[in-house]
Amino acid sequence: MICAAVAFVPALISCAGGKAKKADATKILVAYYSATGTTAKVAADLASVTGGDLYEIRPVTPYSDEDLDWRNQESRSSVEMKDPSWREPFVEDLQGADSYDVIYIGFPIWWNTAPTVINSFIEKYGFEGKTVILFGTSGGSTLDNAVKVFREAYPDINWKSGKTLNNLTTDELKAWVGSL
Repeated sequence: MICAAVAFVPALISCAGGKAKKADATKILVAYYSATGTTAKVAADLASVTGGDLYEIRPVTPYSDEDLDWRNQESRSSVEMKDPSWREPFVEDLQGADSYDVIYIGFPIWWNTAPTVINSFIEKYGFEGKTVILFGTSGGSTLDNAVKVFREAYPDINWKSGKTLNNLTTDELKAWVGSL
């Protein structure tokens, strides 16, 4: 009888297409913009910890070192960040954006907030009703202002507390993700 039961289980799996699927599986996206590679590394670590899909937000025109010179008031990034309505064009190639339940969005903190390409990304894909968690990298700034700005600008998104993720160990990253 046990032999018959053991033989019956593969038949059930076969009838179900051979795939076991959790009904309550959460689909996670880790999207990021990285100007110098720092945020890219953090995003890759976060995707590994969460099991999420990794997606790079890429401006149509990449930023040069001169574009990123925050000391030059005429640099591309300085000019963009002075205009809150500016939306930096990006390569719009994310497939299945609506299928994600939780979206982590990472970026270097510029002028105490997110680069404008992050607004472009959010406005393109929406994320209304989704859980979105910001993370940033910075030499000394926090995410506080960015979180405030995004909560006000996009009130239909379920925002969770974000964090600046500089130099976190894998265990610290896991602890942060587990606390959300």
